[in-house]
Amino acid sequence: MNLRCLFALFLGFTLQAQENLKFQLPPKEILELADYERAPSVNTDSKKQLMILSYRNTYKTLDDLNQEEMRLGGLRINPITNISSTTTFINNIKLKRITDKSESQVSGLPNNPRIANYSLSPDEKKMAFTHTTPTGNELWFVDLNTFQAKKLTGSILNANMGNPISWFKDSQSLLIRAIPKNKPQLIDEKKNIPEGPIVSVSEGVVSQNRTYQDLLKNKTDEANFDALATSELLKVDINGITSSFLPPALYSWVSFSPDGNYVLVNTIEKPYSYIVPYNRFPQKTTVFNQQGQLVQ
Repeated sequence: MNLRCLFALFLGFTLQAQENLKFQLPPKEILELADYERAPSVNTDSKKQLMILSYRNTYKTLDDLNQEEMRLGGLRINPITNISSTTTFINNIKLKRITDKSESQVSGLPNNPRIANYSLSPDEKKMAFTHTTPTGNELWFVDLNTFQAKKLTGSILNANMGNPISWFKDSQSLLIRAIPKNKPQLIDEKKNIPEGPIVSVSEGVVSQNRTYQDLLKNKTDEANFDALATSELLKVDINGITSSFLPPALYSWVSFSPDGNYVLVNTIEKPYSYIVPYNRFPQKTTVFNQQGQLVQ
């Protein structure tokens, strides 16, 4: 075999080794065993008259696993969609009254639903939820009499700190955490040069503390945490009419009193810690009335 033949043979092996293959599906029998449809999660109203069946994908898609993630203050956040990167989304909702023989499909749901944070209204005649799009979270609600879904807002909800939805007592309006209009740009840590070292001071006192993951590490993390965790509180009625309730702040908890007349609000305050997650940062608790006026 001459040199030219050897070169051609080597080139053939090289081209074969560089062939780009796509992911392959296993045999049908294995695929049916692994890619099964999960049974729905079931919740009921307080009177046990209505069942809510929520369906989820068995596995996350490669696109889901490839989404950007930021780890700040104990949170794992998708900075594009403003919701936890660990969220397992609901892809369908069906409803069933106890007197019905079979469940009914909720109509009007968004295409390719990515539903989370669903919540029944106080009168249990409506249900609200977030739908995550490629650009953020929308507010939707379902009329539990007609089983009809309707979108109330665009992609404005901030779910980075958990469920951003709370119902007013009248079941006609919701209080939501929304992304402020003047939200600052996130800082790219890889391109940001620190101005000085990080200094930790020990006072020589024994203090036991567990180890946490995904903590703040520097001033850049603090600035990005501020940008992602800050929300403004908006009031949205079931017709989609929106009005301001409270100005932007780091709202970590929003809860109505049992009679619905007051709103208890927790806000995170500085200084931040680099050794504990956000729920152990300094916090201020304030009570407002239904009009957003300070009470205590």
